[in-house]
Amino acid sequence: MSTDFEVEQPLTPAGERLVAAAAQLFYRQGIRAVGVDLIADTAGTTKKTLYDRFGSKDALVALYLRRRALRWQEFVGGYLERTPHGRDRVLVVFDALADWLEEQDRGCAFVNAHAEIGGTDHPGVPVIRAEKAAMRALFTEQVRAAGLAGAERLGAQLHVLYEGANVAVTAGGQADAIDHARAAAARLLEG
Repeated sequence: MSTDFEVEQPLTPAGERLVAAAAQLFYRQGIRAVGVDLIADTAGTTKKTLYDRFGSKDALVALYLRRRALRWQEFVGGYLERTPHGRDRVLVVFDALADWLEEQDRGCAFVNAHAEIGGTDHPGVPVIRAEKAAMRALFTEQVRAAGLAGAERLGAQLHVLYEGANVAVTAGGQADAIDHARAAAARLLEG
């Protein structure tokens, strides 16, 4: 699976602790609700260390989102690698999402982040948009690899089903949302 999310330079142990603490706190409590004091305390460092390593909370948020995107891409990539090309490989993305959300009870971190920082010049916004574009491209690539016509259109439709299921299963409390989205995707793929 191709990625637009480059891995950054290695961080010091304190930097890694800060990113790990921030990731957990941002996902569980929200970006705006979490201050640098709490991140530093949770990481066992100081605010000065946070600012020395990242420059700002906003830069740390963007890094958290980039790393989250990479984690998801690696996760779904494992499912794709184990599935031969064809319609099943397109559908396995929905299976990966179902498994991912078993451990991610607050839903899509990118949707959550966009609710807080969307419409601003925050450096995390381009990361959110890139993640959504990467998922649409993933569906388009899989449709094309399956030899189906209209890959761009079909990839866009599948992406909307995926995004809708992602939100419906958590924010909507619809436990069967991914099953419904997968079934709808299978019908789309039949043509």
